[in-house]
Amino acid sequence: MNQKLFQLRSFITYWLDAVDVHSLHSPFFYDLYTQVICGPHVHDAVDAIEKLRHELLSSSEILQVVDLGAGSQHSKTTFRAVSDIARSSLSTPKHSILYRNLIHHVHAKEIIELGTSLGINTLYMASGNPHANVKTLEGSVAIAAIAQAQFDRSGFQNIVLVTGNIDETINGVVDKVAKLDIAFIDANHRYDPTLHYFETLLSKTHSKSIIILDDIHYSDEMERAWKVIRSHQKVYATADLYRCGLVFFDPSLAKQHFVLLF
Repeated sequence: MNQKLFQLRSFITYWLDAVDVHSLHSPFFYDLYTQVICGPHVHDAVDAIEKLRHELLSSSEILQVVDLGAGSQHSKTTFRAVSDIARSSLSTPKHSILYRNLIHHVHAKEIIELGTSLGINTLYMASGNPHANVKTLEGSVAIAAIAQAQFDRSGFQNIVLVTGNIDETINGVVDKVAKLDIAFIDANHRYDPTLHYFETLLSKTHSKSIIILDDIHYSDEMERAWKVIRSHQKVYATADLYRCGLVFFDPSLAKQHFVLLF
């Protein structure tokens, strides 16, 4: 099936199944929805980060990008303008604020991001807890250089950028983390790599950890990976927000799955 058609069908299914706060009887998910998903959308760092986003969207700089993942739907050439990468690859402000709110809500201290892109999402996550350690992995050297420039300009001191093929760098990064609080997977959008990343991160999760999986309805491969993760024996609850899925490991949640309007 054509990928655009697949995504349209997936969105219609999501829209028909999605519920809001009025259908949530779980205290945990009620609090999650009211305090995080629909939580405060304004904080001190937003304006500064969005200014950087605007500059990236306006940049005419050309990068030579070696794509190690599933490839871009928007460009088939290795030479890409920073503005094009920003338009097609960055999380929306709405989703970046969601991730920031989630980190702030659970007081996450150890955070790993797979897929830095241009660094905007990373900055939001770092702003969720300025005292957290944020380790972000990016496969493209050229894109990582742009991201590092944003980190240097931002003044955040809690971000460490690791450059190189994520399939090769992830083990070294995860091994150095005692306990993982939040992980964000937005890297190789294929079935096998996604499950590999999940299993690798799983080795350092605890009952209060949360893994965020981006683009769960990007393709048939990603939907299949999402379904496998939802049914994993160590996963006790999940939430589908269409663009992303949230994975929880707390046994007290007793195998719940919600499709949440966002």
